[in-house]
Amino acid sequence: MAIASAVLLALLFGIIQIAFALYTYDFASEGAREGTRYAIVRGSSSCTNTPNLTNCNATAAQIQNYVKGLGYPGINSSNLTVTTTWYTASAEPTSWSICSSGTCNAPGNAVQVAVTYAMPLWIPFWKRQTVNISSNSQMIIAQ
Repeated sequence: MAIASAVLLALLFGIIQIAFALYTYDFASEGAREGTRYAIVRGSSSCTNTPNLTNCNATAAQIQNYVKGLGYPGINSSNLTVTTTWYTASAEPTSWSICSSGTCNAPGNAVQVAVTYAMPLWIPFWKRQTVNISSNSQMIIAQ
């Protein structure tokens, strides 16, 4: 009974951890999409087009704060990393290069938001470790 219970409980806790990892991936994916959407709506001309919009001309720090503030239950925002990269169209057909000068968040440019969450993994009778779960999203800046 003791051996069977130990194996059964280890299996049960392992299934719970895998379910939490899937939940964490869903958060990373949703966070990347929401952060990218936040960035494309708040480009360099966003206040001109939409005067009542807050946080116009969004920066990488504002996008990071927005994603960290989404508030998913069970997600520790201190384990969250948000990286924002802007791209400019360099040639036809469109190929993208990293924007390094000028107004990077201008309409027609692209923005990519990468969200990484360091999830602590704990399965009984197995070593504790951290698994990095990440997702990327890229869209064209609208305004």
